[in-house]
Amino acid sequence: MRTLYHLPLDPGCRKIRLLLHEKGVEVELKAEKTWERREQFLRLNPAGEVPVLVEADGSIIPDAWVLAEYLNDAYAEVGDDLMGQTPLDRAEVRRLVAWFDRKFAREVSDLLIEEKVMKRFLGVGTPDSSAIRAANQNIHYHLDYIGWLSDRRNWLAGDNLSLADFAAAAHLSCLDYLDCVPWDQHAGARDWYARIKSRPSMRPLLADLIPGFPPPAHYADLDF
Repeated sequence: MRTLYHLPLDPGCRKIRLLLHEKGVEVELKAEKTWERREQFLRLNPAGEVPVLVEADGSIIPDAWVLAEYLNDAYAEVGDDLMGQTPLDRAEVRRLVAWFDRKFAREVSDLLIEEKVMKRFLGVGTPDSSAIRAANQNIHYHLDYIGWLSDRRNWLAGDNLSLADFAAAAHLSCLDYLDCVPWDQHAGARDWYARIKSRPSMRPLLADLIPGFPPPAHYADLDF
């Protein structure tokens, strides 16, 4: 059995969980407390970060960026090609994945997850209200952009569902779990998220329950 070392509220890990399900790849999930710097885990990934996939043959593939393209290539015969068909298609998918995994993470999700969850969980101080306030302001710009893209395209990167949609959904699902997404102010982004939220690959994420952090009532509701 393949094993995925992950953290439940990590966007990169959630993106890989979505892709594994889309590709029909079964895995055993193992939550890894990366801050403990466990020696056995560091042997799998010296960077000490999740996600890390251990294939049935013992092959080790770390890093969400690397893993996403690996899964698309290694299981190309299953499901859709999530990177696009042409060089321009693939470039646009990679641009948007970078937008969410770098820019959105830096300006929104990293701040909210760190301040609202990790500080409390690790007992390393009180939340920084200025960081939370900045993230709550920044998210409107990103939701506007999602709405702008989805108004002009079938999916975020173009006509077809792609890795860009799953990258965005992974981040937003984490923040939605924390009730930090102002859906009522962004109808376009909400409509796009409702489409991807209804996919079978989202169901395991919507069933997540993190001790001490219950989700809002709408989190698992496909109709919000």
